[in-house]
Amino acid sequence: MGLTKSQQILIAKARNPGGSELGVFLDDATCAYLVAVIIADLGLAHHFPEMPTALPPFFHTQPIEKLRIENLDAIALLERLLALRSDADTYFYCLATLHKARLKYERILQVQALPIIEQVGPRGLLQYGILSPQSLVALLFWRKWMYDIDNRAAQETGYIFEPIIAYAIGGVPYSAKRSPVKRGGLGSSGRQVDCMLDNRAYEIKIRVTIAASGQGRWSEELAFPKDCKASGFIPMLIVLDPTPSVKLDELAQAFIAAGGESYVGHAAWSHLTSLAGPTMARFLETYVHAPLQEMLTSTLQELPDLALRIRDNSLIMQIGEDQVRIQRSRTQVVEATLDTLPDDIDEESPTG
Repeated sequence: MGLTKSQQILIAKARNPGGSELGVFLDDATCAYLVAVIIADLGLAHHFPEMPTALPPFFHTQPIEKLRIENLDAIALLERLLALRSDADTYFYCLATLHKARLKYERILQVQALPIIEQVGPRGLLQYGILSPQSLVALLFWRKWMYDIDNRAAQETGYIFEPIIAYAIGGVPYSAKRSPVKRGGLGSSGRQVDCMLDNRAYEIKIRVTIAASGQGRWSEELAFPKDCKASGFIPMLIVLDPTPSVKLDELAQAFIAAGGESYVGHAAWSHLTSLAGPTMARFLETYVHAPLQEMLTSTLQELPDLALRIRDNSLIMQIGEDQVRIQRSRTQVVEATLDTLPDDIDEESPTG
């Protein structure tokens, strides 16, 4: 049994590198690896005797580009998998989206340009004389480069974190430009929505801390559920980490006051799992919940030593006993940094 037209479109979208110069096309060997991972995740390996018995783990592998299986027909494997689990197409889409983002960020680390003195020079006045001029310039360069790659990480994560949760539960993310949620319920000015599912508009957050946001930004947060209600949608708040705070209480109350619902911590994950169904619940647990939970519980009271070195065109990061080595490319690319979803994000959904 072949793939349906909608499944063919979905798989093509999953493999597509997008419009970025650093975007990654997923070739057959990479797709074969991803399908093999899904087969193992869903406990279906006995239906695929040709699969390797020991797969390299999706996480904890570097470089990520080595996650490949040669000489397997990825599309044929997908057809057989979908005959067993019809909803595994969304699993493939979400896993491929995550994998492309990880591959792209690996490229970013390889090509992100080191700063130039014109970018950082004036900042040195704040510490001039404390270090030698050479050491101060080196510090400014390292500090700016780390800031840049962190900004890029925020940008790339923003493109995938809420969207893959939205896709997993059967919803669609909307950019502000195309959103059906309007400010005050009127006009053409839309509100970005992490996930639209039927008549529910979801706001998905990892954590809401007691630290005060800028007054304007916090006012925007509190206005979102009102705008949802005025636009005819039920506002839904999902906060994945249960750490209590005054801000969290205030935000949850704003959603409830607008006729919406609020789910925090275990209740949030249970709500998402109930919407996702067994197959996509497995995806959420393995690739979103478990990694986040491990990081949230790994916060240290004391930071380990950090050393940064460049040797033979390799950038080496030493964090405590762990080391990351990045082979730098001589081709350096800087892309515009954005902090919002792309305008076409809702066109890239599994159901688009």
